[in-house]
Amino acid sequence: MMAEYLLFATERYALPILQPLADALQAKGLPVCALFVDGAAGARLAEPVRMVTVREAARLRPRAVFSAANWVPPFISGAKVQLFHGFNVEKRDDARGHFRVRGLFGLYCTQGPATTAPFKALAARHRHFAVVETGWPKLDPLFHDDRGASAALRAPANDRPVVLFASTFTERLSAAPHLFDAIAAEIARGDRYWLLTLHPKTAPALVERYRALAGDNAAWVESEQLVAAERAADVLVADTTSVVSEFVVQRKPVVTFRNRAPKPHMLDFDDPARLPAMLERAFAPDDALRAHIAAYADEIHPYRDGYSSNRVLAATEAVIAGRLGRLGRKPLAARLRALQIRAAMNYWWP
Repeated sequence: MMAEYLLFATERYALPILQPLADALQAKGLPVCALFVDGAAGARLAEPVRMVTVREAARLRPRAVFSAANWVPPFISGAKVQLFHGFNVEKRDDARGHFRVRGLFGLYCTQGPATTAPFKALAARHRHFAVVETGWPKLDPLFHDDRGASAALRAPANDRPVVLFASTFTERLSAAPHLFDAIAAEIARGDRYWLLTLHPKTAPALVERYRALAGDNAAWVESEQLVAAERAADVLVADTTSVVSEFVVQRKPVVTFRNRAPKPHMLDFDDPARLPAMLERAFAPDDALRAHIAAYADEIHPYRDGYSSNRVLAATEAVIAGRLGRLGRKPLAARLRALQIRAAMNYWWP
Protein backbone atom coordinates (compact mmCIF):
# COMPACT_ATOMS: atom_id res chain seq x y z
CA MET A 1 0.00 0.00 0.00
CA MET A 2 1.32 3.42 -0.91
CA ALA A 3 2.06 5.64 2.07
CA GLU A 4 0.61 9.11 1.87
CA TYR A 5 2.97 10.56 4.46
CA LEU A 6 6.35 9.67 5.99
CA LEU A 7 7.66 10.63 9.44
CA PHE A 8 11.45 10.93 9.85
CA ALA A 9 13.61 10.94 12.99
CA THR A 10 17.26 10.54 13.94
CA GLU A 11 16.89 10.56 17.75
CA ARG A 12 14.43 8.99 20.20
CA TYR A 13 13.41 12.41 21.51
CA ALA A 14 11.66 12.94 18.17
CA LEU A 15 9.02 10.31 18.96
CA PRO A 16 6.83 12.60 21.12
CA ILE A 17 7.02 15.20 18.33
CA LEU A 18 5.89 12.80 15.62
CA GLN A 19 3.26 10.75 17.49
CA PRO A 20 0.65 13.57 17.67
CA LEU A 21 1.15 14.17 13.95
CA ALA A 22 0.68 10.46 13.27
CA ASP A 23 -2.52 10.55 15.31
CA ALA A 24 -3.81 13.54 13.31
CA LEU A 25 -3.04 11.81 10.01
CA GLN A 26 -4.78 8.63 11.09
CA ALA A 27 -7.81 10.59 12.31
CA LYS A 28 -8.16 11.83 8.72
CA GLY A 29 -7.92 8.28 7.41
CA LEU A 30 -4.49 8.86 5.85
CA PRO A 31 -1.90 6.05 5.90
CA VAL A 32 1.42 6.93 7.50
CA CYS A 33 4.83 5.27 7.73
CA ALA A 34 7.95 6.15 9.70
CA LEU A 35 11.66 5.98 8.91
CA PHE A 36 13.91 6.10 12.00
CA VAL A 37 17.70 6.07 11.67
CA ASP A 38 20.81 6.72 13.78
CA GLY A 39 19.86 7.24 17.44
CA ALA A 40 16.18 6.56 16.72
CA ALA A 41 16.84 3.25 14.93
CA GLY A 42 14.80 0.46 16.50
CA ALA A 43 12.25 2.81 18.07
CA ARG A 44 8.61 2.66 17.03
CA LEU A 45 5.51 4.80 16.98
CA ALA A 46 2.16 3.41 18.11
CA GLU A 47 0.37 1.15 15.63
CA PRO A 48 -0.91 1.33 12.95
CA VAL A 49 2.13 3.42 11.94
CA ARG A 50 4.32 1.10 9.86
CA MET A 51 8.08 1.30 10.23
CA VAL A 52 10.02 1.18 6.95
CA THR A 53 13.62 0.96 5.78
CA VAL A 54 15.40 3.61 3.74
CA ARG A 55 14.81 1.74 0.48
CA GLU A 56 11.16 1.09 1.30
CA ALA A 57 10.67 4.79 2.11
CA ALA A 58 12.17 5.79 -1.24
CA ARG A 59 9.97 3.33 -3.13
CA LEU A 60 6.82 4.54 -1.35
CA ARG A 61 7.11 8.01 -2.91
CA PRO A 62 5.26 9.72 -0.03
CA ARG A 63 3.24 12.88 -0.50
CA ALA A 64 5.23 14.62 2.25
CA VAL A 65 8.08 13.88 4.65
CA PHE A 66 7.87 15.38 8.14
CA SER A 67 11.24 15.68 9.87
CA ALA A 68 11.88 16.20 13.57
CA ALA A 69 15.62 16.39 12.86
CA ASN A 70 18.03 18.95 11.41
CA TRP A 71 18.00 17.16 8.05
CA VAL A 72 15.91 14.93 5.83
CA PRO A 73 16.83 12.49 3.01
CA PRO A 74 16.48 14.57 -0.19
CA PHE A 75 16.25 11.48 -2.41
CA ILE A 76 12.86 10.54 -0.92
CA SER A 77 10.08 12.21 -2.88
CA GLY A 78 7.42 14.51 -1.46
CA ALA A 79 7.31 17.91 0.25
CA LYS A 80 9.99 18.17 2.94
CA VAL A 81 8.60 19.70 6.13
CA GLN A 82 10.75 20.86 9.07
CA LEU A 83 9.04 20.41 12.45
CA PHE A 84 12.09 21.15 14.67
CA HIS A 85 13.35 18.97 17.50
CA GLY A 86 13.17 21.71 20.13
CA PHE A 87 12.70 25.38 20.88
CA ASN A 88 15.37 27.99 20.30
CA VAL A 89 17.21 28.11 23.63
CA GLU A 90 20.22 30.03 22.30
CA LYS A 91 22.79 27.29 22.85
CA ARG A 92 24.63 28.60 19.77
CA ASP A 93 24.62 31.71 17.64
CA ASP A 94 21.78 31.95 15.10
CA ALA A 95 23.90 31.07 12.05
CA ARG A 96 24.86 27.70 13.59
CA GLY A 97 21.80 27.08 15.71
CA HIS A 98 18.04 27.20 15.43
CA PHE A 99 17.97 29.51 12.40
CA ARG A 100 20.48 27.66 10.25
CA VAL A 101 19.12 27.06 6.74
CA ARG A 102 20.51 23.90 5.14
CA GLY A 103 18.56 24.01 1.88
CA LEU A 104 16.80 20.69 2.49
CA PHE A 105 13.28 21.79 3.39
CA GLY A 106 10.46 23.36 1.41
CA LEU A 107 8.34 24.26 4.44
CA TYR A 108 9.24 25.36 7.97
CA CYS A 109 6.41 24.98 10.50
CA THR A 110 7.31 27.45 13.24
CA GLN A 111 6.22 27.28 16.86
CA GLY A 112 5.35 30.91 17.60
CA PRO A 113 6.10 34.59 16.87
CA ALA A 114 9.61 34.40 18.34
CA THR A 115 10.73 32.06 15.56
CA THR A 116 8.25 32.92 12.82
CA ALA A 117 9.58 36.42 12.13
CA PRO A 118 13.25 35.38 11.79
CA PHE A 119 12.38 32.46 9.51
CA LYS A 120 10.14 34.61 7.33
CA ALA A 121 13.03 37.05 6.93
CA LEU A 122 15.26 34.14 5.89
CA ALA A 123 12.59 32.87 3.47
CA ALA A 124 12.41 36.30 1.82
CA ARG A 125 16.18 36.22 1.37
CA HIS A 126 16.60 32.62 0.17
CA ARG A 127 13.26 32.14 -1.66
CA HIS A 128 13.43 28.34 -1.71
CA PHE A 129 11.19 27.58 1.26
CA ALA A 130 7.93 28.76 2.84
CA VAL A 131 7.19 29.49 6.49
CA VAL A 132 3.90 28.95 8.32
CA GLU A 133 3.33 29.43 12.04
CA THR A 134 1.51 26.30 13.19
CA GLY A 135 2.58 25.61 16.75
CA TRP A 136 4.48 22.43 17.64
CA PRO A 137 2.89 18.97 17.38
CA LYS A 138 4.82 17.76 20.42
CA LEU A 139 2.82 20.05 22.70
CA ASP A 140 -0.63 18.92 21.52
CA PRO A 141 -0.89 16.35 24.37
CA LEU A 142 -0.29 19.13 26.93
CA PHE A 143 -3.71 20.51 26.08
CA HIS A 144 -5.64 17.37 25.08
CA ASP A 145 -6.61 14.20 26.87
CA ASP A 146 -3.36 12.24 27.25
CA ARG A 147 -5.16 8.99 28.11
CA GLY A 148 -4.10 9.14 31.75
CA ALA A 149 -0.35 9.25 31.09
CA SER A 150 0.36 12.33 33.21
CA ALA A 151 -2.02 11.21 35.96
CA ALA A 152 -0.19 7.89 36.20
CA LEU A 153 3.14 9.67 36.65
CA ARG A 154 1.69 11.94 39.33
CA ALA A 155 -0.22 9.28 41.28
CA PRO A 156 2.76 8.05 43.39
CA ALA A 157 3.21 11.59 44.71
CA ASN A 158 0.15 11.04 46.93
CA ASP A 159 -0.83 14.72 46.82
CA ARG A 160 2.72 16.00 47.32
CA PRO A 161 4.00 18.79 45.03
CA VAL A 162 5.79 17.39 41.95
CA VAL A 163 9.14 18.61 40.58
CA LEU A 164 10.50 17.59 37.18
CA PHE A 165 14.27 17.63 36.62
CA ALA A 166 15.51 17.67 33.02
CA SER A 167 18.96 18.46 31.63
CA THR A 168 20.69 18.94 28.30
CA PHE A 169 23.45 16.56 27.21
CA THR A 170 25.77 19.44 26.22
CA GLU A 171 28.49 19.03 28.83
CA ARG A 172 29.35 22.70 29.28
CA LEU A 173 25.65 23.57 29.81
CA SER A 174 24.40 20.54 31.72
CA ALA A 175 23.18 20.93 35.30
CA ALA A 176 23.10 17.19 35.89
CA PRO A 177 26.68 16.73 37.18
CA HIS A 178 26.46 19.81 39.42
CA LEU A 179 23.03 19.34 40.98
CA PHE A 180 23.12 15.61 41.71
CA ASP A 181 23.90 15.92 45.42
CA ALA A 182 21.43 18.76 45.95
CA ILE A 183 18.64 16.86 44.16
CA ALA A 184 19.48 13.65 46.04
CA ALA A 185 19.11 15.56 49.32
CA GLU A 186 15.74 16.98 48.24
CA ILE A 187 14.52 13.52 47.26
CA ALA A 188 15.68 12.03 50.56
CA ARG A 189 13.71 14.67 52.49
CA GLY A 190 10.53 13.46 50.80
CA ASP A 191 8.28 16.51 51.11
CA ARG A 192 8.09 16.73 47.31
CA TYR A 193 7.93 14.04 44.62
CA TRP A 194 10.49 14.15 41.79
CA LEU A 195 10.36 13.04 38.18
CA LEU A 196 13.86 12.63 36.73
CA THR A 197 14.89 12.55 33.08
CA LEU A 198 18.04 13.25 31.08
CA HIS A 199 18.69 13.78 27.41
CA PRO A 200 19.18 10.44 25.57
CA LYS A 201 22.73 11.44 24.63
CA THR A 202 23.80 11.95 28.26
CA ALA A 203 26.77 9.87 29.43
CA PRO A 204 25.43 6.45 30.56
CA ALA A 205 27.24 6.60 33.91
CA LEU A 206 25.47 9.84 34.82
CA VAL A 207 22.12 8.44 33.68
CA GLU A 208 22.59 5.45 35.99
CA ARG A 209 23.32 7.72 38.96
CA TYR A 210 20.02 9.49 38.47
CA ARG A 211 18.13 6.28 37.78
CA ALA A 212 19.34 5.01 41.15
CA LEU A 213 17.50 7.86 42.90
CA ALA A 214 14.13 6.35 41.95
CA GLY A 215 12.08 5.08 44.86
CA ASP A 216 9.24 6.25 47.10
CA ASN A 217 10.07 9.91 46.49
CA ALA A 218 11.17 9.90 42.86
CA ALA A 219 10.69 8.17 39.52
CA TRP A 220 12.83 7.89 36.41
CA VAL A 221 11.11 9.07 33.20
CA GLU A 222 12.12 7.93 29.72
CA SER A 223 12.38 10.53 26.96
CA GLU A 224 9.20 9.22 25.30
CA GLN A 225 7.30 10.13 28.50
CA LEU A 226 8.63 13.68 28.69
CA VAL A 227 5.45 15.50 27.66
CA ALA A 228 3.40 13.52 30.18
CA ALA A 229 5.99 14.38 32.84
CA GLU A 230 5.80 18.07 31.93
CA ARG A 231 2.05 17.94 32.31
CA ALA A 232 2.30 16.08 35.62
CA ALA A 233 4.83 18.41 37.29
CA ASP A 234 4.19 21.68 39.11
CA VAL A 235 7.73 23.07 38.80
CA LEU A 236 10.68 22.34 36.50
CA VAL A 237 14.37 22.34 37.44
CA ALA A 238 16.61 22.46 34.36
CA ASP A 239 19.45 24.30 32.59
CA THR A 240 19.82 25.43 28.97
CA THR A 241 17.46 22.87 27.52
CA SER A 242 14.39 23.39 25.33
CA VAL A 243 12.38 21.56 27.99
CA VAL A 244 12.35 24.93 29.79
CA SER A 245 10.35 26.48 26.96
CA GLU A 246 8.07 23.45 26.63
CA PHE A 247 7.25 23.66 30.34
CA VAL A 248 6.71 27.42 30.39
CA VAL A 249 4.07 27.13 27.65
CA GLN A 250 1.86 25.68 30.42
CA ARG A 251 2.38 28.90 32.47
CA LYS A 252 4.30 26.96 35.13
CA PRO A 253 7.47 28.18 36.96
CA VAL A 254 10.95 27.06 35.96
CA VAL A 255 14.18 27.03 37.97
CA THR A 256 17.30 27.08 35.79
CA PHE A 257 20.92 26.37 36.68
CA ARG A 258 23.44 28.59 34.87
CA ASN A 259 21.22 29.11 31.85
CA ARG A 260 23.20 30.40 28.88
CA ALA A 261 20.72 33.22 28.25
CA PRO A 262 18.66 33.74 31.44
CA LYS A 263 15.41 35.64 31.03
CA PRO A 264 12.88 37.21 33.41
CA HIS A 265 10.58 34.17 33.32
CA MET A 266 13.34 31.97 34.73
CA LEU A 267 14.52 31.64 38.33
CA ASP A 268 18.20 31.25 37.46
CA PHE A 269 20.94 30.38 39.98
CA ASP A 270 24.57 29.29 39.91
CA ASP A 271 25.24 27.68 43.32
CA PRO A 272 23.82 24.18 43.93
CA ALA A 273 23.40 25.05 47.61
CA ARG A 274 20.69 27.53 46.60
CA LEU A 275 18.40 24.89 45.11
CA PRO A 276 16.08 24.65 48.17
CA ALA A 277 15.58 28.42 48.23
CA MET A 278 14.92 28.54 44.48
CA LEU A 279 12.31 25.80 44.82
CA GLU A 280 10.55 27.76 47.57
CA ARG A 281 10.32 30.75 45.22
CA ALA A 282 9.06 28.60 42.35
CA PHE A 283 6.27 27.09 44.44
CA ALA A 284 5.14 30.56 45.53
CA PRO A 285 5.53 32.70 42.36
CA ASP A 286 4.76 36.41 42.72
CA ASP A 287 2.66 38.40 40.26
CA ALA A 288 5.69 39.74 38.39
CA LEU A 289 7.06 36.26 37.74
CA ARG A 290 3.66 35.01 36.60
CA ALA A 291 3.42 37.91 34.15
CA HIS A 292 6.90 37.19 32.72
CA ILE A 293 6.00 33.52 32.30
CA ALA A 294 2.77 34.32 30.47
CA ALA A 295 4.42 36.86 28.16
CA TYR A 296 7.22 34.48 27.20
CA ALA A 297 4.79 31.61 26.62
CA ASP A 298 2.72 33.72 24.25
CA GLU A 299 5.83 34.73 22.33
CA ILE A 300 7.22 31.23 21.77
CA HIS A 301 4.00 29.17 21.51
CA PRO A 302 0.64 30.94 21.84
CA TYR A 303 -1.37 27.85 20.86
CA ARG A 304 -3.16 26.17 23.76
CA ASP A 305 -5.81 24.28 21.80
CA GLY A 306 -3.88 21.07 21.11
CA TYR A 307 -4.36 21.30 17.34
CA SER A 308 -0.88 22.23 16.10
CA SER A 309 -0.63 18.92 14.22
CA ASN A 310 -3.74 19.80 12.21
CA ARG A 311 -2.25 23.19 11.35
CA VAL A 312 0.94 21.46 10.16
CA LEU A 313 -1.10 19.23 7.85
CA ALA A 314 -3.04 22.22 6.48
CA ALA A 315 0.19 24.13 5.84
CA THR A 316 1.68 21.11 4.09
CA GLU A 317 -1.28 20.81 1.75
CA ALA A 318 -1.05 24.54 1.06
CA VAL A 319 2.60 24.34 0.01
CA ILE A 320 1.95 21.25 -2.13
CA ALA A 321 -0.95 23.03 -3.87
CA GLY A 322 1.21 26.10 -4.51
CA ARG A 323 -0.94 28.39 -2.39
CA LEU A 324 2.14 29.67 -0.53
CA GLY A 325 3.82 30.93 -3.68
CA ARG A 326 6.29 29.44 -6.10
CA LEU A 327 9.48 28.27 -4.43
CA GLY A 328 12.89 28.81 -5.99
CA ARG A 329 15.57 26.22 -6.70
CA LYS A 330 17.56 24.79 -3.83
CA PRO A 331 21.11 26.22 -3.49
CA LEU A 332 24.18 24.41 -4.80
CA ALA A 333 25.28 23.65 -1.23
CA ALA A 334 22.09 21.63 -0.77
CA ARG A 335 23.09 19.36 -3.66
CA LEU A 336 26.38 18.65 -1.93
CA ARG A 337 24.52 17.87 1.30
CA ALA A 338 22.24 15.55 -0.65
CA LEU A 339 25.27 13.56 -1.85
CA GLN A 340 26.67 13.45 1.67
CA ILE A 341 23.35 12.15 2.99
CA ARG A 342 23.19 9.48 0.27
CA ALA A 343 26.68 8.34 1.22
CA ALA A 344 25.89 8.32 4.95
CA MET A 345 22.70 6.30 4.35
CA ASN A 346 24.35 4.10 1.71
CA TYR A 347 21.59 4.81 -0.78
CA TRP A 348 22.52 5.23 -4.45
CA TRP A 349 19.74 3.41 -6.29
CA PRO A 350 16.22 2.05 -5.57
